[in-house]
This record gives sequence, C-alpha cells and structure tokens, in this order.
Amino acid sequence: MRALILNGPNLKRLDLREKGIYGDFDYAALEKFVTNAGQDLGIETEIRQTDDEAELIGWLHEAADKKLPVIINPAAFTHYSYAIRDAVVMLKAPVIEVHLSNPLSREEFRHTSVVSGVVNGTISGFGLNSYRLALIAMKNLLADLAN
Repeated sequence: MRALILNGPNLKRLDLREKGIYGDFDYAALEKFVTNAGQDLGIETEIRQTDDEAELIGWLHEAADKKLPVIINPAAFTHYSYAIRDAVVMLKAPVIEVHLSNPLSREEFRHTSVVSGVVNGTISGFGLNSYRLALIAMKNLLADLAN
C-alpha cells in the first residue's frame, strides 16, 4: 500500500511560523512523523513539498496517471487555486485533504476550501495527528476499494 503526501507553500518553514497555530516542530519532524505513522499502518509514504503551484499540479497529474492515492495539504492554495482543484478532480484513487490547523477557527478568508468538495474527506485541526488520521482513513478507503 502506497500514498503520495503532497504539501503546499510555506510548510518547509514551519520552524518560522506561528507556533500557537502550527505547533513547535519543523518540516523534517513532519516528514519523520508521517513516515513513521505510515510504517506503523503498513503504508509506504512519499512526501513532497513545494511553494510552486505548477509543480504541485504536475505531481497531481503524475498521481492521476499512476492511480496513486494522495493526501494533500494544499496550504494557502486551499482557498483559491481552482487549478489545483481541477487537478484533484482528475485523480483516479482516493484523495484526502489535510491541514495542521483548523481553517474554520482562523481568519475568515481561510474558511473556504475550493478543494474540499472534490476529495473523499478533509481532516484538520489536529496538528501532526491530522496526517496520522488521514493515513488511517486512506488505509480504510483502500481496503474498501479492494473488497
């Protein structure tokens, strides 16, 4: 079982972001957490991060072509990137949107996700555990598809 974990802009700079919102860890710790959580669940994870919308879209096209399950944290692209939304629609395997913080508890402009309506589900507000919960959900989605 394999899942592609895609992260959008500014996540590699977690060590410089608001600790009260995102937690006190850096991107390397996020990668290690996700890798370990995946191993615990029997899911091979490939983790990528970009600040470039076109690169993220290219990765989504790759996932669509290879029928790879995706867990995506679109970060700021969540709120306005219809191009990313359209790329997510092309995915042939399950896709889960994930966020470290709860966008609905933050500024009003963060309350809208253009991605949420085209994914299997959204998990947010649990810090690093949002990724673990997404991996658990992905494992269950893939098991259901196999039956």
